[in-house]
Amino acid sequence: MAARPGRLPAGLGRRRGAAEAWILLLLWFAGAAVEGAAGTEPPLKCDELRLGQYPERGRGRGRGRGGRRGLVQCLPAPNITCKDHLGIEKVFTGHEVGFYKPIACRNVNGYSYKVAVALSLFLGWLGADRFYLGYPALGLLKFCTVGFCGIGSLIDFILISMQIVGPSDGSSYIIDYYGARLTRLTITNATFRKMQTYP
Repeated sequence: MAARPGRLPAGLGRRRGAAEAWILLLLWFAGAAVEGAAGTEPPLKCDELRLGQYPERGRGRGRGRGGRRGLVQCLPAPNITCKDHLGIEKVFTGHEVGFYKPIACRNVNGYSYKVAVALSLFLGWLGADRFYLGYPALGLLKFCTVGFCGIGSLIDFILISMQIVGPSDGSSYIIDYYGARLTRLTITNATFRKMQTYP
């Protein structure tokens, strides 16, 4: 007896259906095992959270040894589960302090970054930015030459906005906590250079 076109013989169709059922069952067990393994990870300590899992708040409290470090309150993001400093596992809502992060303090003497950039942009051709930052000779030279015919004003605006030129006493600018602070990277003899390996 010949099989109809488009249909499998009766025995082969049953075997194929059973094989598909076994494959689906195995995939379901594999998914359940992976999900169970992912759920058994112990929660991290709160001070080991990654940078995007907590925002920092405030300017910090207290001072470390010698006034060089301060502590900033860190609030884990909503629905983050971690262990606090006492080892208690806790689910955070985003309003509780999870840990305090020590940060380096900077020496400031009252020179505002916003004021310096604004003076450089609007009154740089008169040398007001250099007078404000404590460079009176350069300020007077810019005043007498009308900002070196505008070229010096443009260069000073770029240098001040990139924080290359700072206050003359060597202090840092006063910048908002989430402001545009730049960190200079330098290579010295103490810097370790890691060779890049190519695959």
